[in-house]
Amino acid sequence: MYKLGGIIIGALIAIMVTFNGVLSQFTNAYLATFIIHLVGLIIISIYLVSTKQLKIKKGSIPLYLFCGGIVGIILVTLNNLCFDTLGVSLTLSIGLLGQSILSTFVDHFGLLGMPIQKFEVKKIPGFALVLAGILTMMFL
Repeated sequence: MYKLGGIIIGALIAIMVTFNGVLSQFTNAYLATFIIHLVGLIIISIYLVSTKQLKIKKGSIPLYLFCGGIVGIILVTLNNLCFDTLGVSLTLSIGLLGQSILSTFVDHFGLLGMPIQKFEVKKIPGFALVLAGILTMMFL
């Protein structure tokens, strides 16, 4: 079930990057990022108020956890900037490689409060295949 969810997430990300990139062609990367996040804020605000899910489940939230919003703004802006030059597939493929490498470090060292999951050498061929795919899209 969760693996299917991951596939759906990947498809939605491709749609999102396309919508965001085209919006940035009509405006610019930075204004598009603002519009995208404003629309998201409005939609999630309506949802939270209408479902009354405004309570915080635990005590105080560590400040570093609010950095996800900053990372989101950087991510969307960079996607918008890369979209025109690289297209959707190459932008997402390079992003996938970056996600895979950083998430491996997060897992291996237990960063950001995550449980440690040691790196396994059997993952290297997967990284190599992603890199080979990126190089193929870039140069062939």
